[in-house]
Amino acid sequence: MKEIVILSGKGGTGKTSLAASLAVLAGKEAVIADYDVDAANMHILLKPDHARGEDFSGGELAVIDPAICTSCGLCAEKCRFDAIHTGSDSYKVNLLDCEGCGYCEKICPEKAIVMVPRKTGELFISGIRTGSSMVHATMEAGAENSGKMVTAVKREAVAIAERSKVPLVISDGSPGLGCPVIASLAGANMAVLVTEPSVSALHDLRRLIKVIEVFRIKTLCVINKSDLNPAVAAEIGKFLDASGILHIGDIPFDEEIARAMADAVTLVETDRPGALAIREIWEKIRTYINN
Repeated sequence: MKEIVILSGKGGTGKTSLAASLAVLAGKEAVIADYDVDAANMHILLKPDHARGEDFSGGELAVIDPAICTSCGLCAEKCRFDAIHTGSDSYKVNLLDCEGCGYCEKICPEKAIVMVPRKTGELFISGIRTGSSMVHATMEAGAENSGKMVTAVKREAVAIAERSKVPLVISDGSPGLGCPVIASLAGANMAVLVTEPSVSALHDLRRLIKVIEVFRIKTLCVINKSDLNPAVAAEIGKFLDASGILHIGDIPFDEEIARAMADAVTLVETDRPGALAIREIWEKIRTYINN
């Protein structure tokens, strides 16, 4: 079993659109994972049935027992996140401000504070319209530790693939460079980067490749909307060549893609020019991952 993770240095490059198209082309040969847990949207295109869901706890929350609290104020004084304030009968914890560090629990002289698991989201294992399985998740509003949730999604997707003897896991990673991206790359066999011909995209692509170099995995790159700015697209091509990154294809800009997205259809399910480009990209990815 091998894992291909789709990444982009910035949002809006078409990463999820490409990942969903590859999921359709792979069909039952791949388990699909959505690591973009902070802003998940691949489910809109793949229509998961949410067959199984479970709560996910990615941290802890301080809870003060008012029956024990003597309102000495030590916890509020020492909380560096200013998450504890006086209430009508005792001190109370602001749920959004608490970072779950546990320091207040350790210093409370009356042992009135305990740390409890904090629900940060929900993880789903679904069947999707391609006949395959998809592991995906949602984060609670304001929740943190999305990197831990990505790790949980990855663990489940890999387990399903190994148990079902499915040869591939295709994962839609998060944009940017944060903890979810690091967790997405851990254990992956190949990274496919999606960029666009803009100055900001090239800047973020450079940063992302520096991160991927640490993991020493095979890296390919696709330029989406490549004909919008041929000069920058050419500059990206030169940078990829100098970096030893394989430039495996370009996808032309097409206004009709927005209509396909609105209809919850992937580009490869249309007769648009970009569909042929993605099919050729998929064949190259299969060749490289199998070798």
